[in-house]
Amino acid sequence: MPMPSNRKVSIALSVCVISFLPRAIAQSDPGPRGGPPAAGSYYPGLTAYDQAYFAQALSRFQEVDSVSGTIPGQPGSGLGPTFNGNSCAMCHAQPAVGGSSPGLASKQSPVPNPQVALATLNGARNALPSFITADGPVREARFIASTNGAADGGVHGLFTIAGRSDASGCTLAQPNFAAQLANHNVIFRIPTPVFGLGLVENTSDATLQANLAANQSAKASLGIAGLLNTSANDGTVTRFGWKAQNKSLLVFAGEAYNVEMGVTNEVFPDERSAVAGCVFNATPEDSTSVIDPGTTSVTVGTASAMSSDVVNFAAFMRLSAPPAATTSSASEQNGQSLFATVGCALCHSPSLTTAASIYTAMNGVTYHPYSDFAVHHMGSALADGITQGAAGPDQFRTAPLWGVGQRLYFLHDGRTSDLLQAIEDHQNPANCPAPPPGSSTPPPPCSSEANAVIAKFDNLTPSQKQDVLNFLRSL
Repeated sequence: MPMPSNRKVSIALSVCVISFLPRAIAQSDPGPRGGPPAAGSYYPGLTAYDQAYFAQALSRFQEVDSVSGTIPGQPGSGLGPTFNGNSCAMCHAQPAVGGSSPGLASKQSPVPNPQVALATLNGARNALPSFITADGPVREARFIASTNGAADGGVHGLFTIAGRSDASGCTLAQPNFAAQLANHNVIFRIPTPVFGLGLVENTSDATLQANLAANQSAKASLGIAGLLNTSANDGTVTRFGWKAQNKSLLVFAGEAYNVEMGVTNEVFPDERSAVAGCVFNATPEDSTSVIDPGTTSVTVGTASAMSSDVVNFAAFMRLSAPPAATTSSASEQNGQSLFATVGCALCHSPSLTTAASIYTAMNGVTYHPYSDFAVHHMGSALADGITQGAAGPDQFRTAPLWGVGQRLYFLHDGRTSDLLQAIEDHQNPANCPAPPPGSSTPPPPCSSEANAVIAKFDNLTPSQKQDVLNFLRSL
């Protein structure tokens, strides 16, 4: 007997509702926020002179380097012998100059990973490592151990200048990344955003120490501890880099210029991989401009023009505005509340206050980085095996979340573009090894300090989780 038409419709509607129910109630990352970049300009309230300095420093941050500055469009000099990029702005690009890795998913400037084209630019003969792809993040590679088994931890340049039209005679080979990958000896890092870092630099050690010491009972109940990385020289707090290993923006800039682009400078004056036939410039390749090399006369110009590249890079970071949040909807505001309720804010501190500043606009300012700038154990699932200062193999600085709404890649190695997955990856699987038989030395920490917090997040309803994700994408 034929089924009544109204019953057919009822069944069809039921099937439709059931088939779409999981999708309707599941939480998901809304993806990088559209609209104009939420950062990239100077800090509001700077004087006209400081604004001019910022603009000039921004121009230097975008300068493209070649080996000796002889290639049109690449006026900077000092590239190589090994390198990962040829411009600060090449890597720090999303959503604007100063951000993190660019990518095709950007709603501001969708571009493929520029490292792909860089491998063979100007005749270079580099093979593209398997972990560098057009639709993936900009990366650097570090080796956990050296060939003799000793700890390494250093950056190994992806590319060399061999074959470039401005590096005649250089035959330096790339590292054998395939072999190192097979030995599970390679870890990755992606660029950290540099917006608003003048506020971070001007936050006193005492403020960071007091912030870390706050809410101790709540932290202890969730297994959260953390420590501030410190300088081995004077014991003061270091705060820049994935493991908070760098003390100041000048050191941060100098190290990156030398390690990522191979440019010797007044902070890091030693040439890396200085093999015969691959060194073309006197050192330091970047220096204070006292004498114009073309005329041997004293240089006269602005502070930016006379300063080295690394001083300009540091000034750009120091004078830049932090990302602006857009938190406004009911969902985002509820997510903000839940973010604190489940314990995320115990490490991702919503607010800190600067000390006295020579830039009056930055003097005693309360800002919102969503970081305590301390390092925490994140467990074996995220461990990279690298020790930097007091930060051990599984410890990382709490990543500042300001600007996360327009970021494309997450975690130190860019392993995911999914914000929900990045949250879940904070939880360490229960795979901590037992101490070796007869050993009096316990194994290194392998449990994540975020385990209990992620468990509380997982216990939220799907709609509550969605609110948290929506809040994060509003930052």
